[in-house]
Amino acid sequence: MATHLIATHGDNAEVYHGEDLCKQKSRELLGEICLPEGLLPLNDIIEVGHNRSTGFVWLKQKKRNEHRFEAIRRTVLYESEVTAFVEMRRMRKVTGVKSKELFFWVTISDIFIDDPDSAKIAFANSSGISRSFPVSAFQLQEEDQEKKDGN
Repeated sequence: MATHLIATHGDNAEVYHGEDLCKQKSRELLGEICLPEGLLPLNDIIEVGHNRSTGFVWLKQKKRNEHRFEAIRRTVLYESEVTAFVEMRRMRKVTGVKSKELFFWVTISDIFIDDPDSAKIAFANSSGISRSFPVSAFQLQEEDQEKKDGN
């Protein structure tokens, strides 16, 4: 499904390759749409694409990746291809992202900040059930920030 979306929206897209450049571009994109830069802690990113006219974004990594957000005690699974339509403070129709809730993996379809003053970010599944967490839990970790700054 994700590959089909990439093929459909790939025309006229900005496409980047290489781990360092892709990591930089993914963080820049999150900053542009006012979402925390640590929201997509992907490893071995090989491609990032962004079709600005449709808002479609894709990120490809060598293999799927599990990441533990310690501040909220949640594990998130990022498939090898993650896609979404982005707009200010929102990623919708997300594919390739799941969160572990108790013993089950729940597919995330929407990530958004409704009220920036609340400092909360919400994650929803396709049935509309959502959970909110502090935005601070998804900021870049110190070591990631140092790498970004070149220290």
